[in-house]
Amino acid sequence: QVQLAESGGQLVQAGGSLRLSCAVSGRTYTIYGMGWFRQAPGKEREFVAAIRWSDYMPKYADTVKGRFTISRDNAKNTVYLQMNSLTPDDPAVYSCAVDRLHWGRSEPSEYDYWGQGTQVTVSS
Repeated sequence: QVQLAESGGQLVQAGGSLRLSCAVSGRTYTIYGMGWFRQAPGKEREFVAAIRWSDYMPKYADTVKGRFTISRDNAKNTVYLQMNSLTPDDPAVYSCAVDRLHWGRSEPSEYDYWGQGTQVTVSS
């Protein structure tokens, strides 16, 4: 089992920045990749970014490429999502997830463990 706990979501102005954190605990040796997803009201859960656990290789959805950065701090067992130039299209509940078999997959059902999510709100 792997436990995930997101934090950092809050209200931010359009054009602003925010950094989300995902604290990882438990059997981290089972992790192959991790992803960030988001879900806005009335919409399906959407892939945002992923990182390969072994060498920190990132992957991004086209909608956030160039604005968001996924990273990992091995000493703190934490995965981050730095979000810059936030727009009114970015508000959602952001969740991190663990993929034990692959990395960079965009389908939520392929992930094994999920955090509870953190709310990001953008004011225009």
